[in-house]
Amino acid sequence: MLGKNIAAKLKGVLIAAVLSTVATTSAMAAEHALRGNVRIVIGSTSTGGDTYQISNIVANQLEKKLDLNVKVDAVGASSAFRILSRDSRGHTLMIFHDQSYLGDLYGVPGYSNIFDDYRIGPTLAINPGNAYLVARNSPYKSMDDVMNAAAEGKRVRVAIQPGGVSEIGFSAMKNALKLQHPGKEENLVAINTGSQSDKNQQLFNDQADVINGSVQANGQFTHLPADDQKAMRFIWLTANHDTIKQAPESGYGKTGREELLKYVEPNVTVAMGKDANFTFDKEFFFLYNKDMDPEIVNEIDQALSEIYQNGDIQKAEKKAFFIPDFRKSDESEKHLKQKMAEYRKVINNIQ
Repeated sequence: MLGKNIAAKLKGVLIAAVLSTVATTSAMAAEHALRGNVRIVIGSTSTGGDTYQISNIVANQLEKKLDLNVKVDAVGASSAFRILSRDSRGHTLMIFHDQSYLGDLYGVPGYSNIFDDYRIGPTLAINPGNAYLVARNSPYKSMDDVMNAAAEGKRVRVAIQPGGVSEIGFSAMKNALKLQHPGKEENLVAINTGSQSDKNQQLFNDQADVINGSVQANGQFTHLPADDQKAMRFIWLTANHDTIKQAPESGYGKTGREELLKYVEPNVTVAMGKDANFTFDKEFFFLYNKDMDPEIVNEIDQALSEIYQNGDIQKAEKKAFFIPDFRKSDESEKHLKQKMAEYRKVINNIQ
């Protein structure tokens, strides 16, 4: 009888333990809609560029916050969109920037309307470095010089990578000329090329008068001796004045924040309409599969809200010369749709 009682008690203990384990597992599962291994695909193939850099910063924070294993995979835009389209379970997320919708506006193969085909997640950060430069010995000392030269009938060659972030500032320049000097916008001529080194080479070889570049990639050339063939000068940063003002005082490299502020509005202006000037902040944001569980969307929104409230991610972003720029998914979608509408007008006006 005693043996039977002990056996019964042991059986009860085992059942209780199993039920407790099941309950604990269920509670853990209920706690996080996003679980296990998560892959973040990015619209770049470079593991040394800004998209990979900001994605890693965000991935590390989410990994700790939600107890995940997160891998950032640099697969390029076309592959990233294709991979994202195939996974609605939340195991695959995407991070990219304004190229996501600019590619569609410019008709680049492999791009579609992201607001129709995907779900927009939160904005994460701004890379404030998008810039236009001339050679140090250029006769064009400012953006006004460039625009005035084109207005007077001179052919001004601008090296860009067509179809997106590199081109949008050039489109804004042409649009401003068309608004202020109709017909003269044809004097701004795009030199379509590829990588940043290709654009730089166009300037070094005197095949371009102006190039699109960045503070990060080209800042070093602006500090070379004046007689160096590779010496450059900034003439325009497309970012908002308030965006640059949030940068660290030290700026980037040898270029301090006060120096950078010389190349944004109101010191440099490119008209976009009667009372508006063109600006462009290169913003990074999440994109999701259209059918992804709304609970996962909400969970990432909430997790990132708490992460940005904590403040550590801002320090990491600013250290890497990003400007913190968090908006929850709904606000992010509204904001990016508005940007797309504004830039569509600019592009349509010159086509």
